[in-house]
Amino acid sequence: MVTKKTKEEIAVLRTGGKILASILDQLCDSVKPGTTTAELEELTCCLMDEVGGRPAQKNFAMGGGQVFPTALITCINHEVVHATSLPSRVLKSGDILSIDFVMEYPLHNGKKTISKDWPVNPHSDLGGYYTDMASTIMVGKVDPEIKKLLKVTRESLDLAIAQVKPGNTLRDIAKAIQPYIESYGFSVIRDMVGHGVGYSLHEEPTVANYIVNSSESNLILEPGMVLAIEPMTAMGTFKLKEDKKNFAFYTADFKPSAHFEHSVAVTETGNQVLTLR
Repeated sequence: MVTKKTKEEIAVLRTGGKILASILDQLCDSVKPGTTTAELEELTCCLMDEVGGRPAQKNFAMGGGQVFPTALITCINHEVVHATSLPSRVLKSGDILSIDFVMEYPLHNGKKTISKDWPVNPHSDLGGYYTDMASTIMVGKVDPEIKKLLKVTRESLDLAIAQVKPGNTLRDIAKAIQPYIESYGFSVIRDMVGHGVGYSLHEEPTVANYIVNSSESNLILEPGMVLAIEPMTAMGTFKLKEDKKNFAFYTADFKPSAHFEHSVAVTETGNQVLTLR
């Protein structure tokens, strides 16, 4: 079921999203040749704890008895999604690093909360709300074609967000992303998509980055819906392989991949990007 959040709940999500964006900025500032993914993991956990949030991906039950072990997803170069930040890996000049993370905030039943008057999320034991974002960062000097991949992917996210408004459909979002990415000779990942967010990490609906003809893609956007829109692209094939040792999915031809994401609310007049500073 697709949920719709109240204006009060969206205000809480906006506050959490601002904080999450600030944490991402601090992580990006820390990335340089020689930085390790373990250092980024530790910094993330410390920063979320300081503000009264929780790294929602850490210890998340994935089904089949598997538990995701880290706060951060840290994908390097050809990795697309779900690579863990531990065991630690060292970043080197020329790498690109995709950071993807979710925060639950505020923790009404935890040790910190901004306001006891804020609405409690009945779907969470801790009562907080979930915001989700991602960005791909260049480490040192990066190949110009890889820079272009990052630029185009980031621009496709902006184009997709512009389509988030009442009366449009999920297909309008996909139509903003796929043709733009492919016009530059890049590809759109098919096996991984965006999703609803807010009450939990992953909610309905599925938000595809490529054009599909389905009843779900015809879903009409309405005020109160909150979507995690996240174009994932590749320099080569969109086909993926899986590394089950660290949960990672990576491009089958080992060519670089980029990933950018914002949590976006549908409003009466258009949209509000929740994960901006």
